[in-house]
Amino acid sequence: MDFSHFTTISFDCYGTLIDWESGILPVLRGVLGRHGESVPDAAILEVYAEFEAEAEGGPYQSYRDVLQSVVKAFADRFHFEASPAEISSLHESIRAWLPFSDTVPALRELQKRYKLVVISNIDNDLFEKTRKQLGVEFDNVITAEKARSYKPSLNNFQTALRTLAISPDRLLHAAQSIYHDVVPARSLGISTVWVNRKSARAGIGAVRASADRASEKRPDLEVSDLASLAAAVMSRTQD
Repeated sequence: MDFSHFTTISFDCYGTLIDWESGILPVLRGVLGRHGESVPDAAILEVYAEFEAEAEGGPYQSYRDVLQSVVKAFADRFHFEASPAEISSLHESIRAWLPFSDTVPALRELQKRYKLVVISNIDNDLFEKTRKQLGVEFDNVITAEKARSYKPSLNNFQTALRTLAISPDRLLHAAQSIYHDVVPARSLGISTVWVNRKSARAGIGAVRASADRASEKRPDLEVSDLASLAAAVMSRTQD
């Protein structure tokens, strides 16, 4: 990959920059445990991915409401009644979700050469609770609230391209989700990096598995973390 061709790198946030599994799992384990349910982490993530995608696939609603609907759906699936505090517990936990250990150093390194942008399925105010954790000032942030849709909708990436006023070939998008990010970005001619982070659900994480053809799911580059991406970029763009 010729990294010198890009002017901007965009990132999915939760799952890519932020260790959302370490936020999601304790909350949902706690909710399920209080109602006598013991569910393996990989199964929790699989069910979470199913319910989140369903909530995001209908008419636009806030991500706060998406996460509340996820908890309610867990309660329905496992046949218990969630309390108001439990229903709010996922979105209220976002403020405590932390970056992966390599995120901030990698972003600071990449910012020496590129504009950095976030394209995230999140509300504006919820991202503000995360922004201060990330250690850099982004050139732009495209939230689901701004786009009025959720990835994998092409609209989120089209909104980003319009906002940034760049052509697809000048943008590199890095993300953990094949379903939400790699497939739709590739379809618009945006080069992609799959950040295949370690997960309790290896290779997929807390997202829906993509049903697209293998050729449509293939990223331009696969890395295990953001540090590896920064190292690859810097090694291939040295003067």
